[in-house]
Parts: sequence; structure tokens; C-alpha cells
Amino acid sequence: MAAAPEPTTAPEGRRAGRPRSPAVDAAIIDAAIHLLSTEGYARMSMDGVAARAGVSKATLYLRYAGKADLATAALAHLRETGRPAPTGDLRTDLLAQLRQARRNAERVTVMALVGTCLTEEHHTPELLRLFRERTLQPRREIYRRLLDDAVAAGAADPGVDRDAVIDLISGAYQARYLSGDGFPEGWEEGVVDAVMACLAPRTAPGGDG
Repeated sequence: MAAAPEPTTAPEGRRAGRPRSPAVDAAIIDAAIHLLSTEGYARMSMDGVAARAGVSKATLYLRYAGKADLATAALAHLRETGRPAPTGDLRTDLLAQLRQARRNAERVTVMALVGTCLTEEHHTPELLRLFRERTLQPRREIYRRLLDDAVAAGAADPGVDRDAVIDLISGAYQARYLSGDGFPEGWEEGVVDAVMACLAPRTAPGGDG
């Protein structure tokens, strides 16, 4: 389906005569997600996104500097639109985040994108930079806030190395995928329960309980 006609716009840094069309914005992101899902980052093209979204390349480049910018914006959109609401229960919230991260990774073949990011690091460093800024770091910050809230509530050991815990849960999908062993039923629960064991509040020696 073609996007709605694009209203008058101007390049970034100039004031547009009219605001950009939300329908066009959505059509572009939807097209980028579809092509990431079906063709992968390497085969995705700005021409293909423009054609699927029903917009001109000029309209596309008014919004995104190039493929790296658009693809990482689409990944950020996936994370935000499907973001689980926190419940206040650490195990429940970590499980919801890990499940969402896995769904998104499998939907857009993120492991292939990670490989491209690393392979092209010296040629197109902006791809890895944007992937970190828009995908990896925001997810890590979500985990950090959940841990901080759990520590403040007395539900997690304040002395635990939170960066190490974040590394464990953030890297769990990549490690399992690369192992080639597949994902058994209950995989997310196993990861989160292992993490929760590390976070259990410690009882001081000689203390009650």
C-alpha cells in the first residue's frame, strides 16, 4: 500500500513549511523492518525501502542519512513499540525484556547485522556506532534501571557487579545462537533464573535468617 502524499519538507536545519507526515514516517519504518526481516541488512537498499513505502528517495533522504541510519532507527522503533511495561517484579521484568530482545533479534536476523557491523567497522564505522547507540546501549540501560530499582527495594544484593550481570543477560542470546545448539523450551527462564541466583540478597554472617 502506498504511503500518504508527503507534505512540503525541508532538510534538517531548515524550517519546513508544514510538518512531516506521520503516515509517511510509519510507512518508511514499516518498509525497513520488512526488508530487514526478509532480505537482511546486506541486501536491503534505500531504493527498495522507498519503493515499498511508496515514497521518493528524496523523501527518504530527508529523514535518514543512509542505510545504516534507517536500519538502526527501525531497530530502535521495534524495541520501543514492543517494550514491556515494568511490573516491579525483577524476575518477571527481566524475562519480559529477554523475550522481547529474542523476538526482535529473530525477526530481523540481528546476528547477521552484528556480523556486518563488525566486518564493516573500519569502512563504515557509523553502522556499529549507531547500532550501539540505538540498540545495545538502550537495552543495557533498561536492564540497569531494573537492577537499580530491585536493589533499592531490597530485592537484589547491592554489592553485585551490575555491569557483569548486564553482560550475562545481554549476551545470552548471541552465545546460544553461536553455539549452534538451538533454543530449548524454557531457555529464557533458565537464563533469568541463573541471573536471579547471582542477584539474591546476601545474609550477613551471623545475621538472622
